[in-house]
Amino acid sequence: MKVMQATDAKNRFGELLEDAISEPVLIQKNGRDVAVVMSKAEFDQRFATLNGREQVQRYHEESIERFGSLYEALSK
Repeated sequence: MKVMQATDAKNRFGELLEDAISEPVLIQKNGRDVAVVMSKAEFDQRFATLNGREQVQRYHEESIERFGSLYEALSK
């Protein structure tokens, strides 16, 4: 996954959109992951068949997988 800083994403928005066609692009601000930009085709493929409850469950599972250690550290 490509990574862009928020300022670069703003200044090179056209490039960001072109990059997102081929792969999701992670946007970081002040060292934190804040957003992912993906193509409409990929979005449709991932989420079009899921209802709202299933989407929330999927986001939750992906969040735990990706940030589980951070959540554990914050809960202490």
